[in-house]
Amino acid sequence: MTQQRFSVAYRLRTIFLYLFVVLAAAYICSCTSADYEIFSSVYGTVADYDTGEPIPNASVVLSPTNITKHTGADGTYRFDNLDAQQYTITFQKAGYQANRKLVSAISGEELEVNIHLKKINNN
Repeated sequence: MTQQRFSVAYRLRTIFLYLFVVLAAAYICSCTSADYEIFSSVYGTVADYDTGEPIPNASVVLSPTNITKHTGADGTYRFDNLDAQQYTITFQKAGYQANRKLVSAISGEELEVNIHLKKINNN
């Protein structure tokens, strides 16, 4: 009878060990690329060309997505969760010449794009 108990206990321990190894392997393999940062961010400041002062409420358009943001009181803007690709950013504000910049967003990185706008002379 002792021999049978040892045999059953040994088999149960072996089964639990195998089960643990299989579950641990499944957990490790369940990590996918979605666990890594696959998006990009673009941010920056829009400022006056002559004074360097931030320009509040400037329009910032990201193409080809056509997402529009407006700069805050400190002239800053930010686009998050962008696919890795090339974008054209258009900066506009009444009384200023529009400006465009071509940028490449890279997966998992943040890209700082600061821009200066020139005032339009009304002479």
